[in-house]
Amino acid sequence: MTRTEEILRDLVAFDTTSAKSNLSLMGYVQANLADQGVASRLVHDETGQKANLWATIGPETEGGLILNGHTDCVPVEGEVWQSDPFTLTERDGRLYGRGSADMKGFLASVLAAVPQIRQMDLQRPVHLAFSHDEEIGCIGVRSLLRDEAVIAAKASACIVGEPTLMQVVTGHKGGRAYRCHFTGRPVHSSLAPQGQNAIESAAELVIFLKQVAQELAAGPQDADFDLVHSTLSVGKIEGGTAINIVPATATVTFEFRNLLEVDQEAIFARISAEVFNRILPEARQRFEGATASFEQIYEYPAHAIAPDAPLVTTMKRIVGRNDHSKVAFGAEAGLFLRELGIPTVLCGPGSIAVAHRPDEYVERSQLLASDRMIIDAVRSLCT
Repeated sequence: MTRTEEILRDLVAFDTTSAKSNLSLMGYVQANLADQGVASRLVHDETGQKANLWATIGPETEGGLILNGHTDCVPVEGEVWQSDPFTLTERDGRLYGRGSADMKGFLASVLAAVPQIRQMDLQRPVHLAFSHDEEIGCIGVRSLLRDEAVIAAKASACIVGEPTLMQVVTGHKGGRAYRCHFTGRPVHSSLAPQGQNAIESAAELVIFLKQVAQELAAGPQDADFDLVHSTLSVGKIEGGTAINIVPATATVTFEFRNLLEVDQEAIFARISAEVFNRILPEARQRFEGATASFEQIYEYPAHAIAPDAPLVTTMKRIVGRNDHSKVAFGAEAGLFLRELGIPTVLCGPGSIAVAHRPDEYVERSQLLASDRMIIDAVRSLCT
Protein backbone atom coordinates (compact mmCIF):
# COMPACT_ATOMS: atom_id res chain seq x y z
CA MET A 1 0.00 0.00 0.00
CA THR A 2 1.08 3.55 -0.61
CA ARG A 3 1.30 5.91 2.34
CA THR A 4 -1.99 7.47 1.26
CA GLU A 5 -3.68 4.06 1.19
CA GLU A 6 -2.32 3.20 4.62
CA ILE A 7 -3.74 6.41 6.06
CA LEU A 8 -7.04 5.86 4.26
CA ARG A 9 -7.24 2.39 5.79
CA ASP A 10 -6.85 3.95 9.23
CA LEU A 11 -9.38 6.72 8.56
CA VAL A 12 -12.03 4.35 7.22
CA ALA A 13 -11.73 2.24 10.37
CA PHE A 14 -13.17 5.13 12.40
CA ASP A 15 -16.97 5.10 12.32
CA THR A 16 -17.56 8.83 12.01
CA THR A 17 -21.20 8.62 11.04
CA SER A 18 -22.64 12.07 11.67
CA ALA A 19 -24.66 10.85 14.65
CA LYS A 20 -21.41 9.82 16.40
CA SER A 21 -18.35 11.61 17.75
CA ASN A 22 -15.36 12.22 15.48
CA LEU A 23 -12.90 12.83 18.31
CA SER A 24 -11.09 9.49 17.94
CA LEU A 25 -10.38 10.21 14.29
CA MET A 26 -9.26 13.73 15.15
CA GLY A 27 -6.91 12.33 17.78
CA TYR A 28 -5.39 10.11 15.11
CA VAL A 29 -4.97 13.09 12.76
CA GLN A 30 -3.37 15.20 15.47
CA ALA A 31 -0.92 12.41 16.32
CA ASN A 32 -0.10 11.93 12.64
CA LEU A 33 0.64 15.64 12.24
CA ALA A 34 2.63 15.79 15.48
CA ASP A 35 4.86 12.98 14.20
CA GLN A 36 5.70 15.29 11.28
CA GLY A 37 6.36 18.27 13.56
CA VAL A 38 3.10 20.02 12.74
CA ALA A 39 1.05 21.54 15.53
CA SER A 40 -2.72 21.48 15.29
CA ARG A 41 -5.68 22.40 17.42
CA LEU A 42 -9.31 21.45 17.69
CA VAL A 43 -12.36 23.70 17.61
CA HIS A 44 -15.08 21.78 19.46
CA ASP A 45 -18.82 22.02 19.08
CA GLU A 46 -21.09 22.91 21.99
CA THR A 47 -21.35 19.28 23.12
CA GLY A 48 -17.61 18.76 23.21
CA GLN A 49 -18.10 15.46 21.36
CA LYS A 50 -17.19 16.72 17.91
CA ALA A 51 -14.47 18.97 16.59
CA ASN A 52 -12.96 20.72 13.61
CA LEU A 53 -9.20 20.75 13.14
CA TRP A 54 -6.95 23.60 12.07
CA ALA A 55 -3.24 23.27 11.33
CA THR A 56 -0.73 25.49 9.57
CA ILE A 57 2.45 24.45 7.77
CA GLY A 58 4.92 27.14 6.76
CA PRO A 59 5.34 30.81 7.60
CA GLU A 60 2.84 32.67 9.78
CA THR A 61 1.95 35.11 7.02
CA GLU A 62 -1.27 36.10 5.33
CA GLY A 63 -2.37 34.35 2.17
CA GLY A 64 -1.65 30.77 1.28
CA LEU A 65 -3.80 27.74 0.61
CA ILE A 66 -6.48 25.96 2.63
CA LEU A 67 -6.98 22.23 2.06
CA ASN A 68 -10.46 21.43 3.32
CA GLY A 69 -12.31 18.18 3.89
CA HIS A 70 -15.00 16.80 6.18
CA THR A 71 -14.44 13.87 8.51
CA ASP A 72 -18.03 12.63 8.89
CA CYS A 73 -19.74 10.05 6.73
CA VAL A 74 -23.27 8.75 6.18
CA PRO A 75 -24.71 5.68 7.95
CA VAL A 76 -24.46 2.10 6.71
CA GLU A 77 -27.51 0.74 8.55
CA GLY A 78 -29.81 -1.18 6.22
CA GLU A 79 -27.17 -1.44 3.47
CA VAL A 80 -25.76 -4.70 2.14
CA TRP A 81 -22.00 -4.58 1.56
CA GLN A 82 -19.75 -7.21 0.03
CA SER A 83 -17.18 -6.45 2.73
CA ASP A 84 -17.01 -4.70 6.10
CA PRO A 85 -17.72 -1.00 5.37
CA PHE A 86 -15.22 0.06 8.03
CA THR A 87 -12.40 -2.15 6.78
CA LEU A 88 -10.68 -0.82 3.66
CA THR A 89 -10.84 -3.65 1.12
CA GLU A 90 -9.11 -3.76 -2.27
CA ARG A 91 -10.74 -5.39 -5.29
CA ASP A 92 -9.55 -4.83 -8.86
CA GLY A 93 -7.84 -1.52 -8.16
CA ARG A 94 -10.75 -0.17 -6.13
CA LEU A 95 -10.56 0.54 -2.41
CA TYR A 96 -13.93 -0.12 -0.77
CA GLY A 97 -15.07 1.39 2.51
CA ARG A 98 -17.49 3.92 3.92
CA GLY A 99 -16.13 7.39 3.28
CA SER A 100 -13.39 6.19 0.92
CA ALA A 101 -14.70 8.54 -1.77
CA ASP A 102 -16.67 11.00 0.36
CA MET A 103 -14.21 12.13 1.47
CA LYS A 104 -11.56 10.36 3.50
CA GLY A 105 -9.59 9.62 0.34
CA PHE A 106 -8.77 13.31 0.02
CA LEU A 107 -7.98 13.62 3.73
CA ALA A 108 -5.56 10.70 3.39
CA SER A 109 -3.87 12.38 0.43
CA VAL A 110 -3.45 15.57 2.43
CA LEU A 111 -1.94 13.82 5.43
CA ALA A 112 0.35 11.74 3.24
CA ALA A 113 1.60 14.92 1.56
CA VAL A 114 2.60 16.65 4.80
CA PRO A 115 6.23 15.37 4.94
CA GLN A 116 6.89 16.57 1.39
CA ILE A 117 5.16 19.89 2.01
CA ARG A 118 7.35 20.38 5.07
CA GLN A 119 10.45 20.06 2.87
CA MET A 120 9.31 22.78 0.45
CA ASP A 121 10.54 26.36 0.57
CA LEU A 122 7.12 27.74 1.45
CA GLN A 123 6.67 31.47 1.01
CA ARG A 124 3.01 31.28 2.01
CA PRO A 125 1.37 28.89 4.46
CA VAL A 126 -0.61 25.72 3.83
CA HIS A 127 -3.60 25.38 6.15
CA LEU A 128 -5.44 22.15 6.89
CA ALA A 129 -9.13 22.59 7.73
CA PHE A 130 -10.88 19.34 8.61
CA SER A 131 -14.52 19.66 9.66
CA HIS A 132 -17.35 17.72 11.28
CA ASP A 133 -21.03 17.34 10.35
CA GLU A 134 -20.84 18.36 6.71
CA GLU A 135 -23.22 15.57 5.75
CA ILE A 136 -26.10 17.02 7.76
CA GLY A 137 -26.00 20.53 6.33
CA CYS A 138 -22.42 21.85 6.46
CA ILE A 139 -22.93 22.53 10.15
CA GLY A 140 -19.54 21.92 11.76
CA VAL A 141 -17.29 24.11 9.63
CA ARG A 142 -19.19 27.26 10.61
CA SER A 143 -17.55 27.46 14.04
CA LEU A 144 -14.17 26.96 12.40
CA LEU A 145 -14.80 29.85 10.02
CA ARG A 146 -15.60 32.07 13.01
CA ASP A 147 -12.34 31.14 14.75
CA GLU A 148 -9.96 34.08 15.19
CA ALA A 149 -6.93 32.18 13.85
CA VAL A 150 -8.76 31.15 10.71
CA ILE A 151 -10.01 34.67 10.08
CA ALA A 152 -6.56 36.14 10.75
CA ALA A 153 -4.93 33.74 8.29
CA LYS A 154 -6.57 35.59 5.36
CA ALA A 155 -5.94 32.68 3.05
CA SER A 156 -5.96 33.47 -0.66
CA ALA A 157 -7.24 30.13 -2.00
CA CYS A 158 -9.09 27.02 -0.88
CA ILE A 159 -9.44 23.52 -2.33
CA VAL A 160 -12.40 21.49 -1.07
CA GLY A 161 -11.56 17.87 -1.81
CA GLU A 162 -15.06 16.55 -2.52
CA PRO A 163 -15.17 13.60 -4.94
CA THR A 164 -15.13 15.18 -8.42
CA LEU A 165 -13.06 12.54 -10.28
CA MET A 166 -10.26 15.11 -10.15
CA GLN A 167 -12.13 17.55 -12.34
CA VAL A 168 -12.07 21.21 -11.31
CA VAL A 169 -15.54 22.13 -10.09
CA THR A 170 -16.36 25.83 -10.05
CA GLY A 171 -19.67 25.82 -8.22
CA HIS A 172 -22.35 23.97 -6.34
CA LYS A 173 -25.99 24.61 -5.55
CA GLY A 174 -27.15 26.00 -2.25
CA GLY A 175 -29.70 24.25 -0.12
CA ARG A 176 -32.25 24.60 2.62
CA ALA A 177 -34.50 22.08 4.33
CA TYR A 178 -37.50 22.63 6.57
CA ARG A 179 -40.17 20.85 8.54
CA CYS A 180 -43.57 22.53 8.47
CA HIS A 181 -45.71 21.50 11.45
CA PHE A 182 -49.50 21.80 11.40
CA THR A 183 -51.93 21.28 14.28
CA GLY A 184 -55.68 20.88 14.03
CA ARG A 185 -58.61 19.66 16.09
CA PRO A 186 -59.01 15.91 16.58
CA VAL A 187 -62.49 14.42 16.66
CA HIS A 188 -64.04 11.02 15.98
CA SER A 189 -64.03 10.42 12.24
CA SER A 190 -67.83 10.10 12.25
CA LEU A 191 -67.87 13.79 13.25
CA ALA A 192 -65.16 14.83 10.79
CA PRO A 193 -66.75 18.19 9.81
CA GLN A 194 -66.49 19.29 13.45
CA GLY A 195 -62.72 18.86 13.49
CA GLN A 196 -59.79 20.38 11.67
CA ASN A 197 -57.72 17.85 9.72
CA ALA A 198 -54.04 18.73 10.02
CA ILE A 199 -53.17 16.32 7.21
CA GLU A 200 -55.42 18.27 4.86
CA SER A 201 -53.43 21.43 5.66
CA ALA A 202 -50.23 19.51 5.01
CA ALA A 203 -51.61 18.27 1.70
CA GLU A 204 -52.39 21.86 0.67
CA LEU A 205 -48.75 22.72 1.28
CA VAL A 206 -47.52 19.71 -0.71
CA ILE A 207 -49.62 20.77 -3.69
CA PHE A 208 -48.20 24.29 -3.46
CA LEU A 209 -44.63 23.01 -3.17
CA LYS A 210 -45.12 21.05 -6.38
CA GLN A 211 -46.13 24.30 -8.07
CA VAL A 212 -43.02 26.06 -6.74
CA ALA A 213 -40.84 23.19 -7.98
CA GLN A 214 -42.33 23.54 -11.46
CA GLU A 215 -41.65 27.28 -11.44
CA LEU A 216 -38.04 26.73 -10.33
CA ALA A 217 -37.59 24.26 -13.20
CA ALA A 218 -38.81 26.91 -15.62
CA GLY A 219 -36.64 29.62 -14.04
CA PRO A 220 -32.94 30.51 -14.32
CA GLN A 221 -30.66 27.81 -15.71
CA ASP A 222 -26.94 27.14 -15.66
CA ALA A 223 -25.60 24.80 -18.33
CA ASP A 224 -22.54 23.88 -16.24
CA PHE A 225 -24.79 21.74 -14.02
CA ASP A 226 -26.03 18.27 -14.99
CA LEU A 227 -29.42 19.39 -13.67
CA VAL A 228 -29.49 22.93 -14.96
CA HIS A 229 -32.20 24.48 -12.76
CA SER A 230 -33.04 24.84 -9.08
CA THR A 231 -35.06 22.03 -7.51
CA LEU A 232 -37.55 21.46 -4.69
CA SER A 233 -38.80 18.15 -3.34
CA VAL A 234 -40.94 16.83 -0.50
CA GLY A 235 -39.14 14.04 1.32
CA LYS A 236 -41.46 13.08 4.12
CA ILE A 237 -45.05 13.45 5.41
CA GLU A 238 -46.05 12.42 8.91
CA GLY A 239 -49.40 12.71 10.68
CA GLY A 240 -52.41 11.08 12.21
CA THR A 241 -52.87 8.31 14.75
CA ALA A 242 -55.73 6.11 13.50
CA ILE A 243 -58.21 5.81 10.64
CA ASN A 244 -61.11 6.79 12.88
CA ILE A 245 -59.54 9.95 14.32
CA VAL A 246 -59.33 13.24 12.47
CA PRO A 247 -55.58 14.03 12.64
CA ALA A 248 -54.47 16.60 15.19
CA THR A 249 -50.93 16.96 13.82
CA ALA A 250 -49.07 16.65 10.54
CA THR A 251 -45.57 17.51 9.36
CA VAL A 252 -44.20 18.08 5.86
CA THR A 253 -40.43 17.84 5.39
CA PHE A 254 -39.02 19.41 2.22
CA GLU A 255 -35.85 20.80 0.76
CA PHE A 256 -34.80 23.01 -2.12
CA ARG A 257 -31.48 23.33 -3.91
CA ASN A 258 -30.85 26.60 -5.66
CA LEU A 259 -28.58 28.13 -8.23
CA LEU A 260 -26.48 31.06 -7.02
CA GLU A 261 -28.70 33.56 -8.84
CA VAL A 262 -31.87 32.21 -7.22
CA ASP A 263 -32.55 33.84 -3.83
CA GLN A 264 -33.00 31.26 -1.07
CA GLU A 265 -34.82 33.69 1.17
CA ALA A 266 -37.25 34.62 -1.59
CA ILE A 267 -38.15 30.96 -2.10
CA PHE A 268 -38.83 30.43 1.58
CA ALA A 269 -40.70 33.73 1.92
CA ARG A 270 -43.09 32.63 -0.78
CA ILE A 271 -43.71 29.27 0.88
CA SER A 272 -44.13 30.88 4.28
CA ALA A 273 -46.61 33.39 2.88
CA GLU A 274 -48.69 30.59 1.37
CA VAL A 275 -48.87 28.85 4.74
CA PHE A 276 -49.63 31.88 6.90
CA ASN A 277 -51.73 33.90 4.42
CA ARG A 278 -53.89 31.13 2.95
CA ILE A 279 -53.54 27.61 4.39
CA LEU A 280 -53.61 28.56 8.09
CA PRO A 281 -56.44 31.14 7.83
CA GLU A 282 -58.57 28.56 6.02
CA ALA A 283 -57.85 26.04 8.78
CA ARG A 284 -58.78 28.56 11.46
CA GLN A 285 -62.17 29.09 9.87
CA ARG A 286 -62.88 25.54 11.08
CA PHE A 287 -60.84 25.66 14.29
CA GLU A 288 -59.46 28.87 15.79
CA GLY A 289 -56.72 26.99 17.61
CA ALA A 290 -55.08 25.60 14.44
CA THR A 291 -51.37 26.40 14.15
CA ALA A 292 -48.54 26.24 11.66
CA SER A 293 -44.80 26.62 12.21
CA PHE A 294 -41.54 26.09 10.35
CA GLU A 295 -38.41 24.39 11.67
CA GLN A 296 -35.23 24.87 9.64
CA ILE A 297 -33.17 21.69 9.36
CA TYR A 298 -30.18 23.08 7.49
CA GLU A 299 -29.00 25.90 5.28
CA TYR A 300 -25.90 26.37 3.17
CA PRO A 301 -25.19 28.88 0.39
CA ALA A 302 -24.59 28.23 -3.28
CA HIS A 303 -21.07 28.70 -4.60
CA ALA A 304 -19.52 29.90 -7.83
CA ILE A 305 -16.13 31.06 -9.03
CA ALA A 306 -15.49 32.42 -12.52
CA PRO A 307 -14.08 29.86 -14.98
CA ASP A 308 -11.28 32.27 -15.85
CA ALA A 309 -10.37 33.09 -12.24
CA PRO A 310 -6.63 32.66 -11.54
CA LEU A 311 -7.24 29.78 -9.11
CA VAL A 312 -9.36 27.92 -11.66
CA THR A 313 -6.77 28.43 -14.39
CA THR A 314 -4.00 27.18 -12.11
CA MET A 315 -5.97 24.13 -11.02
CA LYS A 316 -6.87 23.18 -14.58
CA ARG A 317 -3.20 23.24 -15.48
CA ILE A 318 -2.36 21.14 -12.43
CA VAL A 319 -4.93 18.40 -13.11
CA GLY A 320 -4.25 18.46 -16.87
CA ARG A 321 -7.86 19.14 -17.84
CA ASN A 322 -9.21 22.27 -19.47
CA ASP A 323 -12.86 21.52 -18.68
CA HIS A 324 -14.83 22.35 -15.57
CA SER A 325 -18.29 21.68 -14.19
CA LYS A 326 -20.67 22.48 -11.33
CA VAL A 327 -22.32 19.98 -8.99
CA ALA A 328 -25.82 19.70 -7.57
CA PHE A 329 -24.69 18.38 -4.18
CA GLY A 330 -23.87 20.75 -1.36
CA ALA A 331 -20.40 21.41 -0.01
CA GLU A 332 -18.50 23.74 2.29
CA ALA A 333 -17.10 25.83 -0.57
CA GLY A 334 -20.01 28.26 -0.45
CA LEU A 335 -19.31 28.96 3.22
CA PHE A 336 -15.62 29.65 2.63
CA LEU A 337 -16.67 32.14 -0.02
CA ARG A 338 -19.57 33.72 1.91
CA GLU A 339 -17.94 33.90 5.33
CA LEU A 340 -14.31 34.65 4.43
CA GLY A 341 -14.39 35.69 0.76
CA ILE A 342 -11.81 33.06 -0.20
CA PRO A 343 -11.65 31.95 -3.86
CA THR A 344 -12.52 28.27 -3.72
CA VAL A 345 -12.75 25.27 -6.03
CA LEU A 346 -13.81 21.69 -5.50
CA CYS A 347 -11.41 18.98 -6.68
CA GLY A 348 -10.85 15.56 -5.20
CA PRO A 349 -10.56 11.82 -5.79
CA GLY A 350 -13.50 9.50 -6.33
CA SER A 351 -16.98 9.87 -7.72
CA ILE A 352 -20.06 11.25 -6.01
CA ALA A 353 -22.00 8.56 -7.90
CA VAL A 354 -20.65 5.87 -5.55
CA ALA A 355 -20.88 7.92 -2.36
CA HIS A 356 -23.73 7.38 0.11
CA ARG A 357 -24.38 3.86 -1.15
CA PRO A 358 -23.25 0.29 -0.40
CA ASP A 359 -19.77 -0.66 -1.61
CA GLU A 360 -18.55 2.92 -1.81
CA TYR A 361 -15.06 2.98 -3.27
CA VAL A 362 -12.23 5.13 -4.57
CA GLU A 363 -9.91 3.97 -7.31
CA ARG A 364 -6.21 3.75 -6.60
CA SER A 365 -5.50 5.79 -9.72
CA GLN A 366 -7.68 8.58 -8.31
CA LEU A 367 -5.68 8.66 -5.08
CA LEU A 368 -2.43 8.88 -7.04
CA ALA A 369 -3.85 11.78 -9.04
CA SER A 370 -4.95 13.44 -5.80
CA ASP A 371 -1.47 13.02 -4.31
CA ARG A 372 0.07 14.76 -7.33
CA MET A 373 -2.54 17.51 -7.35
CA ILE A 374 -1.95 18.46 -3.72
CA ILE A 375 1.81 18.71 -4.11
CA ASP A 376 1.53 20.66 -7.38
CA ALA A 377 -1.08 23.01 -5.90
CA VAL A 378 1.12 23.77 -2.91
CA ARG A 379 4.11 24.29 -5.18
CA SER A 380 2.14 26.63 -7.47
CA LEU A 381 0.31 28.63 -4.83
CA CYS A 382 2.65 28.67 -1.82
CA THR A 383 6.29 28.57 -3.04
